[in-house]
Amino acid sequence: MRCIVQRVLEAQVEVENQVIGSIKKGYLIYVGIHHADDEKLIQKMAQKIIALRIFEDENEKMNLNLKQVSGEILSISQFTLYGDTKGNNRPSFIEAAKPEQATVLYNKFNELLETDCHVEKGLFGAHMKIKSINDGPVTIIIEM
Repeated sequence: MRCIVQRVLEAQVEVENQVIGSIKKGYLIYVGIHHADDEKLIQKMAQKIIALRIFEDENEKMNLNLKQVSGEILSISQFTLYGDTKGNNRPSFIEAAKPEQATVLYNKFNELLETDCHVEKGLFGAHMKIKSINDGPVTIIIEM
């Protein structure tokens, strides 16, 4: 599993010119599911993201987690995180989970996140337009 976590002031996702999810302060997460991923790994990733301390405290140190700042999450499924361009100019996506597997794990991942904070989601498999204001900028890549 591979996630790109961006600390944002706000973010939204549109499908067919309609906003289907939006958040204020929190994380915009791009979620890539690998074909070897399972529920145990998904649970570990969700715990890691909830505990991640990338918000600034009163001393301007990245020391606070999402819950401590009452943050929200916008979760976007993105199989292209497993695009492999080694030896090619056109990416290969053979490492990405097939949609049947990825949908189940992506939904489970979001359910786990929702136990700790408000989560908005993109539409799995849809063409989406993402707008965000990255705060910092802070962008963290987490892979398990």
